[in-house]
Amino acid sequence: MILELSDEEKRQLKELAKGAIEETLFGKDRDKCEIPERLKQKAGAFVTLKKRGELRGCIGYTRAVLPLCDVVEKMAIESAFHDPRFNCIVEAEWEDVDIEISVISPMRRIESVDEIEVGVHGLYIECGGRSGLLLPQVATEYNWDRDTFLEYTCYKAGLPRDAWKRKETDIYIFSAEVF
Repeated sequence: MILELSDEEKRQLKELAKGAIEETLFGKDRDKCEIPERLKQKAGAFVTLKKRGELRGCIGYTRAVLPLCDVVEKMAIESAFHDPRFNCIVEAEWEDVDIEISVISPMRRIESVDEIEVGVHGLYIECGGRSGLLLPQVATEYNWDRDTFLEYTCYKAGLPRDAWKRKETDIYIFSAEVF
């Protein structure tokens, strides 16, 4: 089950992400505000950075092992400065970067791909020591059908695109509150 966040809580999480990145990027101190108890609940989350609509970084925790507020701060920094697919965010581009946060539900292993609802579920695929994850909004953004979503999740895991059809492949679904 996903935490149902109020608009104010979403705003606070975005401010935490922005503040964490700016503190690292510009070396400036930030005001430490009071964190509501609800944002201290353990939850998985991803922070996605986009520059003029194009992916610029995306890293997250799939498991609810840390307080949500801590996950958002840590993943904001990871997305901005440690996503191996991209160079670090630099000061000159920061004003063109948008922050998107996805708070995710616990994952559930599925027995049939018929359980996947494109636009509702994200996918996590494991096979032979490799794994890949795509957030629910990715399939929607690219207008993918279920099979294409599965293929790209396999591709992200470094697996053949049809690996999702193998018996030894584990497929998990989850949902996300994206803001």
